[in-house]
Amino acid sequence: MLETVDLTLSLTKEAYTKKAPPLREKLRLLQYQCKDAEIPTIIVFEGWDAAGKGGIISRLLERMDPRGFKVHPARPPTTEEEAKPFLWRYWVRLPQDSEIALFDRSWYGRVMIERVAKMVPKKVWRTAFEEISQFERQQSEDGAVIVKFFLHISKKEQRRRLKKLAKDKFESWRVTKWDWKHHKDYDKYVAAIEEMVAKTDAPYAQWTIVEATDKRFAELKVFETLVKAMQGALAWRKAHGTEIGRSKVAREAKKAAQAAKPVGQAAKPTGKEKGHARKSGSQ
Repeated sequence: MLETVDLTLSLTKEAYTKKAPPLREKLRLLQYQCKDAEIPTIIVFEGWDAAGKGGIISRLLERMDPRGFKVHPARPPTTEEEAKPFLWRYWVRLPQDSEIALFDRSWYGRVMIERVAKMVPKKVWRTAFEEISQFERQQSEDGAVIVKFFLHISKKEQRRRLKKLAKDKFESWRVTKWDWKHHKDYDKYVAAIEEMVAKTDAPYAQWTIVEATDKRFAELKVFETLVKAMQGALAWRKAHGTEIGRSKVAREAKKAAQAAKPVGQAAKPTGKEKGHARKSGSQ
């Protein structure tokens, strides 16, 4: 699958200068629109070392309101987190309604680096595919929009970038022995990435493979994908918002339905309300 990605795609500086500012402004406005619609947004960034994730994330944040946008960078699990199911540390960092959470590396480490580096047994990372799919499906059914990116560059391009960084006296600290180890295992990661995408790509949590050789092209593809996803979430919420019981749309619809009923006629309880009533009665 990755071998069919056209890594020669690029964008001229003139085209980038023309397209980038309107996209950034559109994303800024969409953040507020999703806030008003109480839509939580989950953004996942995965990709090769030196593929440019940090630069794109930085430019994405330039026009966004930091009060409703949280970035969760990759880090090793704490002792407490290691004692819990592996997805627990991501559950507690999910965005509240109206917020955006961006994961710079994510739960997919279980089926990539932990798999290739043999940090967990095969049975564990095999099971993780279904765990991740269920996790993302739950977020989607609860009203979240999920956007997942994988930034792709060739092995040759990765080596060129790592060498360039290593020679830069201000940037050399960013290149570690692990980066070179991952580069050496590039082909093993290709197999892991392709299986990851095949098993976790879903209509509610689609993967977008970003051709990242040209940084301008990669940035605009990310921005355009986010715009489309957030616009789609807004349209869905407008049409089906009553399906998310705690949402403003659902509350307003329930209030309007109650107001339309004749005086003295009580509204029928929903399935969830019946369940709450049964629980209350049994206590």
